[in-house]
Amino acid sequence: MRYLHTMVRVSDLDASLHFYRDLLGLIETRRMDSEKGRFTLVYLSTPHDEARARAERSPELELTYNWDPEDYTGGRNFGHLAYKVDDIYGACQRLMDGGVTINRPPRDGYMAFVRSPDGISIELLQEGEALPPAEPWASMPNTGSW
Repeated sequence: MRYLHTMVRVSDLDASLHFYRDLLGLIETRRMDSEKGRFTLVYLSTPHDEARARAERSPELELTYNWDPEDYTGGRNFGHLAYKVDDIYGACQRLMDGGVTINRPPRDGYMAFVRSPDGISIELLQEGEALPPAEPWASMPNTGSW
């Protein structure tokens, strides 16, 4: 058995790609449009896993965009996606600069939570040991739910 991908439905493909690709740093590995099914699938991988994802088609995040509008609710009951990052503070600053709310700031220098444009909870974990506590993160309160 081998892990392939996690699929999340997105309501705005451009906003989702901006979040996952441009702000979070994932790389698009492939894309498929289905005229008959009226949907687009976009597969994303971390830079660390890109070569493996292109060769083996795993591990990836699959964004499913249905062309006919739908309301998606319950992003929190999905659980969350988790990614290790080289610099938790830099990742959170990049997301904040891109207009993303840091729901659970990395006060401990190790863990943060944000939400995608569709309300999917994303956990960010510092690679290796926790970074020393630093401002503004150390005193930043939680915002919303994560």
